[in-house]
Amino acid sequence: MSSSGITLSALSYTHPDGTVALENLDAVLSGGRIGLVGRNGSGKSTLLQLISGRLHPTSGSVDTRGRVAYLPQDVTLDPAVPVDAVLGIGEVRKSLRRIESGSCDERDFEVVADRWDIEDRALALVHRVGLDRILPDAGGFDRTVGQLSGGETVLLAFTARLLDEPDLLLLDEPTNNLDAEGRARLQDALERFPGTVLVAGHDRDLLERMDAIAELREGSLRLFGGGFGDYEQIVAEEQEAARAAVREARNDVRRQARELSAAQVALARRQRYGRKMYEQKREPKIVMDARKRQAQESAGRFRCEHEEDLTTAREKLARASDAVRDDREIRIDLPGTTVPPGRRVAAAPVEIVGPERIALRGANGSGKTTLLHRLVEAGPLVPFALLPQRLDIFDDDLSVAENAEKRAPHLTPHEIRARLARFLFRGRHAEVPVGALSGGERLRAALAVVLAADPAPQLLLLDEPTNNLDLPALAHLTQALRAFGGALVVVSHDERFLGEIGVTRSVILQR
Repeated sequence: MSSSGITLSALSYTHPDGTVALENLDAVLSGGRIGLVGRNGSGKSTLLQLISGRLHPTSGSVDTRGRVAYLPQDVTLDPAVPVDAVLGIGEVRKSLRRIESGSCDERDFEVVADRWDIEDRALALVHRVGLDRILPDAGGFDRTVGQLSGGETVLLAFTARLLDEPDLLLLDEPTNNLDAEGRARLQDALERFPGTVLVAGHDRDLLERMDAIAELREGSLRLFGGGFGDYEQIVAEEQEAARAAVREARNDVRRQARELSAAQVALARRQRYGRKMYEQKREPKIVMDARKRQAQESAGRFRCEHEEDLTTAREKLARASDAVRDDREIRIDLPGTTVPPGRRVAAAPVEIVGPERIALRGANGSGKTTLLHRLVEAGPLVPFALLPQRLDIFDDDLSVAENAEKRAPHLTPHEIRARLARFLFRGRHAEVPVGALSGGERLRAALAVVLAADPAPQLLLLDEPTNNLDLPALAHLTQALRAFGGALVVVSHDERFLGEIGVTRSVILQR
């Protein structure tokens, strides 16, 4: 069992705009591989940044045991930076070269310290994660990041964290943009890692390999033993029990309401009988007054008991209802455009005829994204929309609503709001600057903006559309794309997703 771990004590964090991300979070996470799951915007990335020290708690504390390494969700590196600088060994390599050339400068020896074999160690890790192509030998350390694909950049950044030999590894959506081989290599590296791993993501295959699942939901963190399948089964069983409890509580509320109504009717009858007897003066006044007071007291207790029973039943129903998950889900309405079977949609560099569904497949660095952009440059023969991998279609300083209005000037503000609401940007959430959105929220905003284009797209070009998307949203996206009557060209490493949207043809690219 690893001695590394994380302790969260009454941890709270509020964003600068006043939005509460986490509140009074208590948890102990230690040993093994832990998957961190939750809806988009639930605070997973914020939690990882708090644990890593990139953010500081508004209140409460984070205690970490051991050295911490953090891989953010979006790895953005300067294309001109050398590979060895990304790996954090650039200065050591320079000192090694000077020492090998005869330098006796004490500063070089201080820089190298005990890292005389740093190049060999770095090469071993690089090869383990599958970057042999860019680093066949030590000479590859001098290459620049600009020569790497997006997936290779992620693997390089991941290697840098491993090279630092941390005790605690924090990863935020690490398999985004990775091909099948890259995902397998990363999973293998995590299984070899001796410390504690905390992985935030929606990659079912990766989550299934975890030793435990930590769910972040409504400000609390709950730990489930086993992989993602075990977590799903437990949640499903709990929800079935919760729904049964709601049905029982609702029936009890109805029964108590009926009994209260019946009690009120009976009480009214008694009161009418008592007034009648009083008016007819069949008994002495002192006796009748005593009977009246007794009847009033009895009636009051009778009514209060039934009202208390009804209140208790309603409180029980409220508690049972709180246990039922009522997660909001996006509703994607794609334009009802239809492309006839014989119509040419695009002629170059890939010919597309009719409502074809084409998957661009290939390893990282094979040029899938480049081909997608060449399709755009060539000019499709029908209205189209592109959802780029980096989601760089926004003005980050503008709100979600303002970005949508710029892309869809033909829609009224009310129509814009209605469309955004279907993607869960309701009320003040539509006023949040795009730059403040989480990865999954940004994808939702991109989908909303792209699909509001005028004219409606008959060809959708999607570059890794499932990245950062939570599982319910992924299910809705899949359903919507299946129903789309136009043509699709999709770059994705998610084989399950490609199968579910009904891909009809694959274009395979080689490096």
